Amino acid sequence: MPSLKDIAQMVGVSISTVSRVINNDTSKHISADTKNRVWEAVKALNYQPNETPRRLMQKKLNQVVSDSEPRRIGCILSLPNNKYNHPYFSPILAGIEDKLKNLGCVLQFIRTEDEIREELENHQFVGEGKPDGLIFVEGVEKSLYQRLKEVIPYSVGIDISDSTVPVIAYDRVGAAKAATQHLIEQGHQRIGFIGGVGLTGDMTREKRFRGFREAMERAGLPVNADWMMNSEWDVDCSYACMKDILRDHPDDLPTAMFCASDMMAISAMRAVTEAGLRIPEDIAFIGLDNIDFAKYTSPALSSVHIPKYEMGLAAAKSLLDWMDGAYPMPFRMILPFEMMIRESSIHSQILIER
Repeated sequence: MPSLKDIAQMVGVSISTVSRVINNDTSKHISADTKNRVWEAVKALNYQPNETPRRLMQKKLNQVVSDSEPRRIGCILSLPNNKYNHPYFSPILAGIEDKLKNLGCVLQFIRTEDEIREELENHQFVGEGKPDGLIFVEGVEKSLYQRLKEVIPYSVGIDISDSTVPVIAYDRVGAAKAATQHLIEQGHQRIGFIGGVGLTGDMTREKRFRGFREAMERAGLPVNADWMMNSEWDVDCSYACMKDILRDHPDDLPTAMFCASDMMAISAMRAVTEAGLRIPEDIAFIGLDNIDFAKYTSPALSSVHIPKYEMGLAAAKSLLDWMDGAYPMPFRMILPFEMMIRESSIHSQILIER
């Protein structure tokens, strides 16, 4: 008489997995494909279970065994409002969607913090419409994050701080240090910073600022508070901040700027050119992200390339593997960055002394 062991060997899974399928045990996620193969083996071997699961098994065998409903995945962006076309987030979302489609899953929705908070408050995020898993694209507010994790048991994050789930990230501190070091190697000693705060609300704790500061301290260079700008990750604010420096400190300007995102760099560069100054001869620029538009600015913007699309691919694959129990414990995958040096930060006759 066939046993659970025979079924497990035929399917290539553990005995416990076979037992969970036959007994409809949902305490651990089992993929639709695995369930189908277990029931096919049950039928092929004419396995006769104990009385307890007999009715369930008979129901399964009498129907077309097709658990073909695709898994639905939701995506939460760390944005306060609808900015899905943001040039940093768009490639990440494209990677997520492409990998989910390749794996037979569905990107059920993309929500910003404000949108998902409203849905939670209106009790819309329950029942059959609830996704099977979530991908957090960068950190969201702590209480909201915890509420979502309570509703959805499976999640992964892109550059979030949570040791209980798989995380896909890049070394933000290292990327900022590399960008700042490039400016230092060009001979710059008077370097400013444009960025924003993270979830802590303290810019000095934000990773890209920390990388900037560490590179400056390592080189023995001062960090001038007058050249440190919190743009709140807003391009208009970055433009305004740069105009303020040019107006308020015309005789005490930095010779170079590290901008924590390309979007901040591009708007600040506009302020510099409008003031009649040259890039990089008067003020050099380097950004971070290497968005597609960076190479089309005038001059072309130096940046640190972040593998955005690849992070999306890895996050989607990691979530499905996590749901299938492929990993014994959470992990943190660090993807590499690459310097992209262009005309905005390097010039054959750059003058540093004022």
